[in-house]
Amino acid sequence: MIIVDRALQARAEAGNPVKVGMIGAGFMGRGIANQIANSVPGMELVAISNRNIDAAKLAYSEAGIEDSRVVSTVQDLEDAIDRGQYAVTEDAMLLCRASGIDALIEVTGAVEFGAHVVMEAIAHGKHVIMMNAELDGTVGSILKVYADSEGVILSACDGDQPGVQMNLYRFVKSIGLTPLLCGNIKGLQDPYRNPTTQEAFAKRWGQKAHMVTSFADGTKISFEQAIVANATGMKVAKRGMLGYNFTGHVDEMTNMYDVEQLKELGGIVDYVVGAKPGPGVFVFATHDDPKQRHYLNLYKLGEGPLYSFYTPYHLCHFEVPISVARAVLFQDYVLSPLGGPLVDVVTTAKIDLKAGETIDGIGYYMTYGQCENSPIVLQQNLLPMGLAEGCRLKRDIPKDQVLTYDDVELPTSRLCDKLRTEQNAYFTKGKTLAAVG
Repeated sequence: MIIVDRALQARAEAGNPVKVGMIGAGFMGRGIANQIANSVPGMELVAISNRNIDAAKLAYSEAGIEDSRVVSTVQDLEDAIDRGQYAVTEDAMLLCRASGIDALIEVTGAVEFGAHVVMEAIAHGKHVIMMNAELDGTVGSILKVYADSEGVILSACDGDQPGVQMNLYRFVKSIGLTPLLCGNIKGLQDPYRNPTTQEAFAKRWGQKAHMVTSFADGTKISFEQAIVANATGMKVAKRGMLGYNFTGHVDEMTNMYDVEQLKELGGIVDYVVGAKPGPGVFVFATHDDPKQRHYLNLYKLGEGPLYSFYTPYHLCHFEVPISVARAVLFQDYVLSPLGGPLVDVVTTAKIDLKAGETIDGIGYYMTYGQCENSPIVLQQNLLPMGLAEGCRLKRDIPKDQVLTYDDVELPTSRLCDKLRTEQNAYFTKGKTLAAVG
């Protein structure tokens, strides 16, 4: 990112690197550790927390750092940071509480655990960069309220499709156009995929089968597009999004959308399956000035009314350190909710579900997520996908039916449920914050 590179270089030259802690050391976390250690002058990954401490050590050793120190108290961690040692721990809360850490990268993908981490980090004045669209798409709006009240930045990240879309959206707005569609390009969309069908692909790339399933069954893209909607003020054109199949280039799709409908909705988020340049993202926008439209035509963007802008790739962990630098050095966030949620992800039966069963997790066998406009979610009392895991079914639910709160018993005492209740109350009834914890 232009500007960020020179600011980091200055921190490197001053011997004052941005100090980062990371929570989660899976496939993405290991990539981030390697990136910061070897390709980001002016930034240091001082601590990694993971439930399995060997995975945290592995993230460092894959990055060429063999001498990590195991810590079990905040004092231990602060001492390690002071001595310039790399710390590993099973206790994520130590990273949230320790001084000497400028920002945290949250890479767990877990909703309940992620909620605890983010709330603790905010309470201790830490900026948080999330690679956790599931958490963001479930309770991101209320977490942002807490972050604002403590004067810290809570943001999604560069590199993942939502961040790449948001950067493109900001660019398009900055040159005077009005974005009306933020789109995500997919290679596959099949809501009935499960960890068994995706096992071979997951093994090939060293990923977890349930994680890969959440990409294939549409749940992940639903969370990604929901958080883009919540950050831009856009909506979805219908439940599940339009999701066209199209094998040409996204530039050729500009006539497939009704511009008046897009304007009426304040813009939409959407996806397309099979289009080029996969696996990129795109923004369609309009321009009101006929003189400027003439120039856009001259510059080969066509006659409008929709103009196509795209980024042909998203580089995930390679770009995450840029997000940290933006937050710490420039108080700039990549993507955060504007206010209350506009689009949610709702729980949908992947198979016929039976009363008495307990719903498994995101990317497993029982459910998939679909985008829906938030007023409908509230009105129909629909069950958010981010809260579905662990819920016990009160009745049979046929395949492809969306679930409501009335269909399930929630697990007791979850922070994510409390935050969701508070989010609903804060943005619908009146803005008062309760101390949740």
